[in-house]
Amino acid sequence: MSKIHVQKDDLVVVISGKSNYKNAKNYKELKEKNKTGKELYKPAKVLEVSPEEGKVIVEGKNLVTKHVKPKRQGEAGGIVKAEAAMYASKVMHYCEKCEMPVKIGVKIEEDGSKTRVCRKCGTEIGKYGRR
Repeated sequence: MSKIHVQKDDLVVVISGKSNYKNAKNYKELKEKNKTGKELYKPAKVLEVSPEEGKVIVEGKNLVTKHVKPKRQGEAGGIVKAEAAMYASKVMHYCEKCEMPVKIGVKIEEDGSKTRVCRKCGTEIGKYGRR
């Protein structure tokens, strides 16, 4: 079992593939230049995390088309779009205060508990570890 830098319900940005932003310093400029109508640089919520495989499922990203047969009589089959898993290394945490993808640091509190923080602005993100 390996550790993953994102947890369920985190906001992330896909940093590789068609939505690659190349450089975090130019992220805001790239977001403004995106006039194709696609939502390439928008943050999305992590729906599921699989540490055993090192993969995450992100809402609205990496969509695949499934052809579903009807399971019962009277039930409709058809073509369904669903989110597929992607490697966790392809996503980066999104800080709402900085409004850009950032790395996450760990701050140790006085009572010994750990908290995740943004490395750019120091905003607390949440508790460290599994939820």
